Amino acid sequence: MLDWVAAGFIGYLLGSVPVGFLVAKARGLDIRQYGSGATGGTNVLRTLGVGPALLTGVTDLLKGLLGAYIGGRLGGEWGYAIGGFMAIVGHSYPVWLKFKGGKSVATGAGSLVLHQPLAFAAGLAAAVLTIAPTRYVSLGSLVGALVYAIVIVLTPGAPLADKALVLGAALVIYIRHWENIKRLAAGKENKLGQKARPRTQA
Repeated sequence: MLDWVAAGFIGYLLGSVPVGFLVAKARGLDIRQYGSGATGGTNVLRTLGVGPALLTGVTDLLKGLLGAYIGGRLGGEWGYAIGGFMAIVGHSYPVWLKFKGGKSVATGAGSLVLHQPLAFAAGLAAAVLTIAPTRYVSLGSLVGALVYAIVIVLTPGAPLADKALVLGAALVIYIRHWENIKRLAAGKENKLGQKARPRTQA
């Protein structure tokens, strides 16, 4: 039990490192004051461009991967799930930024890539195939997360801990995308390529 607690604590601390916020700060900006206000790769892309967004996205994915890996070393399959899930929670709700972070797509994907690489590939492909024609990153993220979850849940022999982790990840991702879902339904969602505006002007 203490191993699981340690896995969750370490996972949360790793996840809560606000990479997008720090990348933007290095450029003299507070990313929370632009676009959606989120600290993840999509908002960094719309605010600062491709390079900073790639750095943010890859690092956010690694946070989930490391949180899960360390958790697994400490507490087995369920330690893996707890560490990965708490990295997701930390990314979305970092204590350092008053619990307002990113939307956990990259961190959620990274949390299961070591155990479920084929599901990761399927989720990534679904996201890309959704974004390419629609240019809605949020829709691609939601579809990718759903496919990721479905593939793992339906995979024969997939550990129950992995299924619990991917369902928890999908839940957090959908909660964090609630405003995007409402904008998509209203036809007002921003598309890929649109620059972020200061939130005072949004």
